[in-house]
Amino acid sequence: MDIKTAGALRRLRLVSAPEAISFLVLLLCSVLKRTTDFNAVPVMGAVHGVLFILYVLFWADAWNRTKWPIGRAALYFALSVLPLGGFFAERMLKREAEDAVIASRARNEGVVNA
Repeated sequence: MDIKTAGALRRLRLVSAPEAISFLVLLLCSVLKRTTDFNAVPVMGAVHGVLFILYVLFWADAWNRTKWPIGRAALYFALSVLPLGGFFAERMLKREAEDAVIASRARNEGVVNA
């Protein structure tokens, strides 16, 4: 794995958890708006919107660099629209990056021909 691909995966991983947290907080603010006089939906909506746009941009960059099959790319995108999906995406991306580093080191040491 080259450094640009690793960076793309890292950026996507780093934005996935905050995006998931902002989604959950936005849902909480939406409930509070309807049950109390507290209305933080416009602020949290903007925060979540920016984080979601960053997630989509980083997802597209990672897909372009890693050459994921369409199914895996769709899975990572679908996880971005589920309330807890960002946490699962972060965990999966971390595992994928670690596996890629191990495979790269094995190729460099001549252990495998992959």
